Amino acid sequence: MRLIDSPHLRRALALFIPAALVATLCCGLAYALVQFELRAGANDPQQAMAEDAAAALDGGMTPTDVVASDPVDVSASLSPFLVVFDANGDVLATDGSLDGHDPVPPKGVLDSARERGPDAVTWQPEPGVRVATVTVPWSGGSVLAGRSLRLVERREDQALWLTAAAWAISLAVLAIACLLAARFWPSPAAARSGRP
Repeated sequence: MRLIDSPHLRRALALFIPAALVATLCCGLAYALVQFELRAGANDPQQAMAEDAAAALDGGMTPTDVVASDPVDVSASLSPFLVVFDANGDVLATDGSLDGHDPVPPKGVLDSARERGPDAVTWQPEPGVRVATVTVPWSGGSVLAGRSLRLVERREDQALWLTAAAWAISLAVLAIACLLAARFWPSPAAARSGRP
């Protein structure tokens, strides 16, 4: 008897389809969790920087005192940068530079931070430049800390490829296992008649 005949193929498909759905769901969930952890973790240094700078400003330090002296090229560097804004959204001090200008996000980001507290967003100031930013209020305005997402997004891509490879391998293994199970585990009718 051939390994795959119509009854065996039907049984194999009946086993494979739900197993493949579970494998797909598990792989998708695994990638979603990894991606979430990578992206959420990308905000942690900026959260600390922005909160520390806001506390220092509220404690009496000047905006130029809280920003670093070394400039950061936002479009090329992986280093974090800081921007201190006044209540009108004007830059008071920054160590970041974007094409020779101060890095200024959309006004809604600053408004949201002043109205509702810390605001974490992904900001794309120009094509190919994506920045994880955290903006917090201080008594005179708001403070934004940002950092390039280049490495994080590279890791997300690697996680996606690894998940896709694991998914494909799991489907192949499940297909073989279901074919063998359908061939060697007799149906109830075959078991009663004594045939495989």
